Amino acid sequence: MTEPTRVIAGDCSVVHDRPERTEYRGRVVVVVKPDNTVLVHDADGYQPVAWLTRADEVLVESADGFTVTAREGDERLRVAAHDPARHLRYEAGDAGEPVGPCPDCAGTLVRVAGAVTCTDCEARYGLPAGATVRDERCACGLPRLRVERGLALDVCLDRTCEPLVEAVAEEFDRAWDCPDCGADLRVLRRGGLLVGCDAYPDCEVAYSLPTGVVDGECACGLPTFETGGGHRCLDGACPG
Repeated sequence: MTEPTRVIAGDCSVVHDRPERTEYRGRVVVVVKPDNTVLVHDADGYQPVAWLTRADEVLVESADGFTVTAREGDERLRVAAHDPARHLRYEAGDAGEPVGPCPDCAGTLVRVAGAVTCTDCEARYGLPAGATVRDERCACGLPRLRVERGLALDVCLDRTCEPLVEAVAEEFDRAWDCPDCGADLRVLRRGGLLVGCDAYPDCEVAYSLPTGVVDGECACGLPTFETGGGHRCLDGACPG
């Protein structure tokens, strides 16, 4: 789980230097989020009267009444309580689209940016670009994914259970020839999914495998792909 969200409420002075200086005084609610975003709300409207997004540094002190000091470059936001403020701490985590129960605990798996995480435990699974989380479950209890890498492939959410690179290699390893030396092109994982020359290091030809399906052959001899961004050659620099 991430750091807790802090909520402070009371009669406060708010000073915001950004670089012009603004000051407020009143009964406000201050929210300090785990990503160091600080929001100061009064009773009027939905927009904060002052805020600092993802500050470099946030300091919450409670020695002589609560103060919150946040800094981001030359910008500074300070909130000081004039009476015994109410200070609460709430656990915070990722919120996203639910995709099923967690097989490791009683929590729920949710899809957030680039990953599937559990609401209750530390489980986190990275998602390949363009992946769709399906209703079907793997034998391990996790959801299955639909991923387009040359063709539509179904694999487990846990890449150690059913590695995507192995599914792609089963279909396309040695399927194409290197345009420079004629050797086989191999399916590799080097940071991401690549199609690279089998004659490496003598030949360093390598292409990132696009998100899409093979739909033909380019004039250069390499396969073409239909992707979300349109029709393209495996070689992204190829004009054909």
